[in-house]
Amino acid sequence: MAQMLERYVYKNQKKMRCGYTTGTCAAAAAKAAAQMLLSGRKLTEVSVRTPSDITLTLPVCEIQMKAHAVSCAVQKDSGDDPDITNKILIFAEVSYIHNNSNMNKSTDMTVKKCDTESERSDTAAVKPQMIVDGGVGIGRITKKGLARPVGAAAINPVPLKMIEAALKETAEAFGYEGGLQAVISAPQGVEIAKKTFNPQLGITGGISILGTSGIVEPMSEQALIDTIRTEMKMHLADGEQTLLITPGNYGQDFLHETLKIELKSIKCSNFIGDTIDMGCELGAKGMLFVGHIGKLVKLGAGIMNTHSKMADGRMEILAACAVRAGAGIEAVRNILDCVTTDAALELLKNEKILGKTMEQLMLQIDACLQKRGGDNMQIGAVVFSNEYGLLGKTEQADELLLKITADVSSEK
Repeated sequence: MAQMLERYVYKNQKKMRCGYTTGTCAAAAAKAAAQMLLSGRKLTEVSVRTPSDITLTLPVCEIQMKAHAVSCAVQKDSGDDPDITNKILIFAEVSYIHNNSNMNKSTDMTVKKCDTESERSDTAAVKPQMIVDGGVGIGRITKKGLARPVGAAAINPVPLKMIEAALKETAEAFGYEGGLQAVISAPQGVEIAKKTFNPQLGITGGISILGTSGIVEPMSEQALIDTIRTEMKMHLADGEQTLLITPGNYGQDFLHETLKIELKSIKCSNFIGDTIDMGCELGAKGMLFVGHIGKLVKLGAGIMNTHSKMADGRMEILAACAVRAGAGIEAVRNILDCVTTDAALELLKNEKILGKTMEQLMLQIDACLQKRGGDNMQIGAVVFSNEYGLLGKTEQADELLLKITADVSSEK
């Protein structure tokens, strides 16, 4: 039985309990299995630190101990968030990497002086490996454009780093200098995945291991909209007349890391239309959206709730913009066959019409935003991709950004 996480958030005057992600469960199970493998002793619980710097102590179950491998599970707890993966078991089997039998000797080499560049390269090559893969119930990526390469297990980058770090930390704690392999599985994931968008995204055979913070904060649509409204009021009360909006963490990271703008944005999730409406209602003078093309491309067709359950149209919009940019019929067909925007962007780049297509897309996004925002609000957007960086800006984006920074500077 999973231990309830006693961490709460208040949304719409309602106390709601947080949970933890499949990524946290996978890292915790891998850490527990590694500890049992290296110590030879069973555990009843394991502590794991999440990327949000919260340490959780979680129960361990379904333990199977062998001479060279240990398997155990941690049960997912989604708190008060409606989540299809709630209560499923996430397993990890950790084993020694047998082809690292000489790892102790190899590791000893690192303390010797390396006389040549070749020697240094050889030494670096024999560092202990921490390998992570997916087993039963974990999806396998079959199409390009997702966060992991084709053929890899659908374990997203942040959970993957958590699992690798858990293995490394445990090995160091026990003075073990060899390699470890963790195979993550979720037997119930085979059936659960059929009810998700994984098959459409080119992820077959199971669920994805997800999570950027390690913690699940419960969401209801109205509660989230009310939270956006409250945050917007606070920014306006602080003298910010032009608001900086991002759908989520990717937009905020792009502001900091690429645009070098150290400003805190209002996160609107998928509710772009509602956010614009609230801005108009509350008297905001302007609004700039900064977001990943996977979401903001939908604005090009006036889709103002970007959740996949509401509408998609990503490839149709890109295909239409590509036609205006001069794409041939075969290129359009190929775009329509893509499952991710990154895959479509690669195709557009190869056709040498990426820039022109993005120009057309920004014109479409601009027109739809202006229509929703009306005459009383200046509105714009900046669109990027993690792989290709900045893709485009609407006509008023730079002017809006100057006003945002001016608002903040005047407050200081």
